[in-house]
Order: sequence, then C-alpha cells, then structure tokens
Amino acid sequence: MAGYIVLGKYTREGIERIKDMPEIIKKHRAKLEGTGIRLIGTWCTLGQYDFVSIYDAPDDLAMAERVIETVQNGLVTTQTMRALSEEEFAQVVSKLP
Repeated sequence: MAGYIVLGKYTREGIERIKDMPEIIKKHRAKLEGTGIRLIGTWCTLGQYDFVSIYDAPDDLAMAERVIETVQNGLVTTQTMRALSEEEFAQVVSKLP
C-alpha cells in the first residue's frame, strides 16, 4: 500500500456546512470500504490548511480517483502528497552511492 497525505481547505460552501462535517467524514470513511483505500485519520488543523487526512491506497490512480470525487462535492479543495513509509525511504536511500 502507498501512503498519502491530503491537505484540505473548506470552500465557502464547506464553511456554510461546517456543522455537517463530522457526519460527512464518517460517510466518507464508510464509502471507502471495499475500495482498497483506508482512511487512517483526519485531523482539523490551525493555519494554512483546515484539515489533514492520512490514507493508505493501492496506487496513485486509486487515490487520484478518490480525491477527485471528494473535491467534486464542492465542499473542499485539496493538495495531495505521496508519502514514503520508513521502509520505502530505506529502500530508496539504500540505492544511493
């Protein structure tokens, strides 16, 4: 599984529905069942981004589909980063000269 960090900001519509967000997050997690994608957690943050979510997904294409579907609802905008696990990082650096 590949790791992903999703940084998110609420849109104007997302702010208007902010009280619904806990339930929306629960529904999002349930929707992932059977997709091969696991939401490890979502944290509300202070600063440049409103939340951060951590995922495991089979590959970039599966994660891209999930993120695109999420932003289609118009409640959030996102920035997604591929995250290397400790083991993946060790594999990369072991190949360095």
